[in-house]
Amino acid sequence: MPPESASERPPGVKPLEEASPRTGSGLDTPVQYLKGVGPRWVKPLEKLGLFTVRDVLHHLPRRYEDRRNIPPIRELRPGQWATVRGVVDRFEGRPTRRGMVVLRATLRDRTGSVTLTWFNQPWIRRQLEGYDGEIFAYGQVKEGDYGYEIHSPEYELIGDEENEDFARIIPVYPLTEGVSQKTVRRAVLSAVQGYLQGVEDPLPSSLLRKYDLQPLDWSLREIHQPSSEEHRLAARRRLVFEEFFYLQLTLAMRRAESQIEAGITFPVTALLEGRPVSVPPGEPASNLFLEEGRVSELASLPLWDQVRRMLPFELTGAQKRVIEEVWRDMERPHPMNRLVQGDVGAGKTAVAACAMLAAVRGGYQAALMAPTEILAEQHAAGLARLFDLVGIEVVLLVGKQTATQRRKALEKTRTGQAAIAVGTHAIIQSDVEFARLGLVVIDEQHRFGVLQRAALREKGAGNPDVLVMTATPIPRTLTMALFGDLDVSVIEELPPGRKPIRTYWKPSGQRAEVMEGVRKLVEGGKQAYIVCPMVSESEKMQAQAAEELYRDLVAGTFRDLRVGLLHGQMKPKDKEEVMERFRAHELDVLVSTTVIEVGVDVPNATAMVIEDANRFGLSQLHQLRGRVGRGADQSFCVLVADARTEDARSRMAILQETTDGFKIAEEDLRLRGPGELIGTRQSGNLDFKIADLVIDGKMLEVARQAAMEVVAKDPHLAAPSMKRVAERLREERSDLAVLATS
Repeated sequence: MPPESASERPPGVKPLEEASPRTGSGLDTPVQYLKGVGPRWVKPLEKLGLFTVRDVLHHLPRRYEDRRNIPPIRELRPGQWATVRGVVDRFEGRPTRRGMVVLRATLRDRTGSVTLTWFNQPWIRRQLEGYDGEIFAYGQVKEGDYGYEIHSPEYELIGDEENEDFARIIPVYPLTEGVSQKTVRRAVLSAVQGYLQGVEDPLPSSLLRKYDLQPLDWSLREIHQPSSEEHRLAARRRLVFEEFFYLQLTLAMRRAESQIEAGITFPVTALLEGRPVSVPPGEPASNLFLEEGRVSELASLPLWDQVRRMLPFELTGAQKRVIEEVWRDMERPHPMNRLVQGDVGAGKTAVAACAMLAAVRGGYQAALMAPTEILAEQHAAGLARLFDLVGIEVVLLVGKQTATQRRKALEKTRTGQAAIAVGTHAIIQSDVEFARLGLVVIDEQHRFGVLQRAALREKGAGNPDVLVMTATPIPRTLTMALFGDLDVSVIEELPPGRKPIRTYWKPSGQRAEVMEGVRKLVEGGKQAYIVCPMVSESEKMQAQAAEELYRDLVAGTFRDLRVGLLHGQMKPKDKEEVMERFRAHELDVLVSTTVIEVGVDVPNATAMVIEDANRFGLSQLHQLRGRVGRGADQSFCVLVADARTEDARSRMAILQETTDGFKIAEEDLRLRGPGELIGTRQSGNLDFKIADLVIDGKMLEVARQAAMEVVAKDPHLAAPSMKRVAERLREERSDLAVLATS
């Protein structure tokens, strides 16, 4: 509760009786009643999500500025993140050919100057043009054409009141347009001084003692107004734990629920021993249980014997281990929820095929959902070749099929004649029916929305098993955060005979000799990919870049070679025609966007050139590189990039040094964060207020262990000591339900 007497209450904070009866009380007091806010700043603060005092207290600093020691501008160095102080002695704005507005300010102190640059932020002109006072600016220093620059810096005008208390550590808060640091700092100061005593700690004291955590009110005070670095770190530790704890509780509760749900029990032990398996009376049987011919004979073989007949290669030890983990899950009475991770080329599809085989021999159908039509078609073709050897029919369901093709595929799926269906999101449309769906395999699951995954699962007989595959190596911390409700298997071993891809980094000035090297490989009978730069998140702009690169190569370097073009804006029929020509070696070189990133498999393609490689993330470069090296021949990847910064050079060096996708993913997580790494913006909320998956990995493990222990003792958080935790979980982190259903 806020202070009751005027003498105790900070100036400007209204007593409760002065607030409207509709506005709540205590921590629910509207933000306008905080000193320094008032009605004028309500709307801008609401854009930040700050509606009440509680919101303000939990609006945490994103960093701190030590204004006791700000370096002179002449001491700045490229790559450094720095706060500078100076006078704007020149300001200009100009439009670009693409319609953007570039604003530049020259910030000068008595030792030198640095250029501050903003893109498409016209409101900055209103503040800085003609301003003759000092400002602070913060950002990363880069080498520009005319000296050092800071792109899109945070900045703050220095007023008289700032000068009075300048030499201290200042919290810097997340902002939005129209809200200044001063406004947020005043609101936070008022909330901390007047309302902290009303904060109730949701974590039980037993948990605080066990994990050596500070109380919430103390932690909020020290995170906003640290009295020492030691106290700030202790406060941060407590808040990081709590944020991870809510996430891990949600995932642990989801995991516990799935383990008590009734699922399908596949007769894997009987299948392994070659004992006959019957379909329950009244259930539709697939064509695998006909009493005559090759199918019946094959279906009676022990399961591993069938696997050896189906697969044209020897499984690695890692693949066998993961297959056995999957089969054990399938035999349990609860639904399987397992994630299979493996680097590019590790053989995840073979694992999925063995899971499907067990499901079908147990009397059920299996479905595989892939994120793109190209990948779905490739999966369907590959699985059809494998399963034809053991008498199992595979059908394809994608959007581009003719009405006749789709009608036949739907009929085979509905009757059970086709035991396996492969498709994109077309597989979850309302007209798709399964006779007896028992296993759902989802490839590259983070590319699907939760509702899409749930819709496929709902088509099952009872509660089907779910096997999730990803070729994106995921760091351990991100796996715990995103997939904590899943069992995880890792295929860490590549098939024998695969040679490591030799990777080289070349500056753009050596592009001609790179292309000459590609020509020599093509003349030797091999094929190559040329990947165009990712000029934008827009598929249309990427397509334009690919078309331009294609025209240049066809008119110049590769004018006598067979060159194809592939990008996401092409019609599905045209894309498949290009890929089919490339697979059939009717094309020597394929110019492509990142549409080839996942799943494209052409063993004769042994060269990959990635233009402007510095525009891509490490994990994406690794995924692209994985399109070569699919056969026994030595393969090469050339990164063409003018890496001007130390950071860019180190990224290129990492790719040259290692082909270990997990090491690369860890480095990518450190450099870019989780959202960029695997597109997690589409797969759940990882926008932590204070926790950081890169630096807080150990605390994530602590929070996960704590959550698992709590849920093991109290699955529904019904104990009185967990009442506030349950309330916070429902009210403030209800978005975690998205992750819980992943």
